[in-house]
Amino acid sequence: MPDTTHELPWTGVITAITLVTEDLRATKEFYREVFGLPVDYENENSAVFRFGGTLVNLLDATAAPELMEPAPVAPAGTGSRQVFTLTVDDVDAKCEELAARGVELLNGPMDRPWGIRTASFRDPGGHIWEIAK
Repeated sequence: MPDTTHELPWTGVITAITLVTEDLRATKEFYREVFGLPVDYENENSAVFRFGGTLVNLLDATAAPELMEPAPVAPAGTGSRQVFTLTVDDVDAKCEELAARGVELLNGPMDRPWGIRTASFRDPGGHIWEIAK
């Protein structure tokens, strides 16, 4: 294993996350309606939303290879490998709000063994979002 004792640590923050979606229009509308956020930037292949200091870039699947090559773009529906967590003041109240907006919960609200209350749902692109307190 190489000696890494003299390398500088990664001290920056995550400024942007790109999520691939097969239906950019539906996913963009979901984010506008469910999260109540305006589109920060958009073009024909993407829509960007600002979550505090982090940009979430929704990218049309047809444009993803240019960003990821030579790595392959995984097809939709092959399973989830990430969860994005948003802190809320009241998980139960937010679940009621999500239900009123037609969002189906995957799980929760529930108390986790590590001391937080959570609930999870999926966006139209298949990405898992968790709300937690």
